[in-house]
Amino acid sequence: MPNPVVSKASTTWTGDLFTGKGNTSLDSSGAATFPVEWNARAEGSDTTTTPEELLAAAHATCYSMAFSNELKKNDTPPTEVRTTAEVTFVAGTGITGIALTMSATVEGIDDATFQKIADGAKEGCPISQALKAVDITLDATLA
Repeated sequence: MPNPVVSKASTTWTGDLFTGKGNTSLDSSGAATFPVEWNARAEGSDTTTTPEELLAAAHATCYSMAFSNELKKNDTPPTEVRTTAEVTFVAGTGITGIALTMSATVEGIDDATFQKIADGAKEGCPISQALKAVDITLDATLA
């Protein structure tokens, strides 16, 4: 059994929920630090990230990796996989859904097999597994 890999991120927050702000850092890789604040989460922002945006990035990445792996097992490795994840958040309710949209270029596969593998990757993706309490949809297109 492989050794577990622990990924670490941290947030420093100052102030209360509604007027405070913070920074979230990707500690394991050191790849980025992002500003976070409530207004961006509740109202949207094009300059400040949210937990839901970070979750969307993680889910899009995880799904693309899982789908690519399943295609390889089918002897039809992809040329390219493009995945977008949209995480819907409602203040006072929480995360109400995740919509995955994926388009892939794959040689030698019919659409029915493509769709079956795409759905299986959605179910098997570790991020999807962790988020089973939320409705996750998939729109998969063979390019």
